[in-house]
Amino acid sequence: MTDAPAAVNPLRRRMIDDMTLRNLSPATQRFYLHAVTKFSRYFGRSPDRLGLEDVRAFQV
Repeated sequence: MTDAPAAVNPLRRRMIDDMTLRNLSPATQRFYLHAVTKFSRYFGRSPDRLGLEDVRAFQV
């Protein structure tokens, strides 16, 4: 991905680095980042403050 390192928060940077390491395509990376953003906005909290029960609640 082509995000500027200074403009990306550490959690997002780590996710991008992990996805790149796993050789995911740029389109897949964009989709996953969008999904995490949507999940986070649903609860109004950072994804690092959400857990498994939140994932279940989001899916239901």
